[in-house]
Amino acid sequence: MSLFSFAGSAFAKDFGEGQVWSYKTREGEEGSTVLINKIEEVPKLGKIFHISISGVKVKNPGISSGVSTELPHSPVSEETLRKSLKKLIRSSSPNPGYAEGYKIWREGFDKGEAGVFTIDVAEIVDVIEKTINQP
Repeated sequence: MSLFSFAGSAFAKDFGEGQVWSYKTREGEEGSTVLINKIEEVPKLGKIFHISISGVKVKNPGISSGVSTELPHSPVSEETLRKSLKKLIRSSSPNPGYAEGYKIWREGFDKGEAGVFTIDVAEIVDVIEKTINQP
């Protein structure tokens, strides 16, 4: 894989399925990573990257521990990856949990009811946390 330097960080010219990256995390989640599960090309939008975010600490009243450490599916733009990802760490198989979220997203997307995140990954984690903690 060909790498180049951008603002002091290593970026792959082409993001690929199965890549695990470090990213600009929220405070206290420095070990968190992004896994690119699937890449698809969509007319008008271009590439959509379906990522899993692991190693987070998201307050979640819907589970017994009260904290989610993994967000299995988030659809993001290439812009999101370029401004968030720091270093390619390794490769991995897709996260098994992403498929269910992808299916739900795809149904909504096909109806024009779901979109793609263009904000950075740390902001996505914040948005998800705020959403699941709304009364």
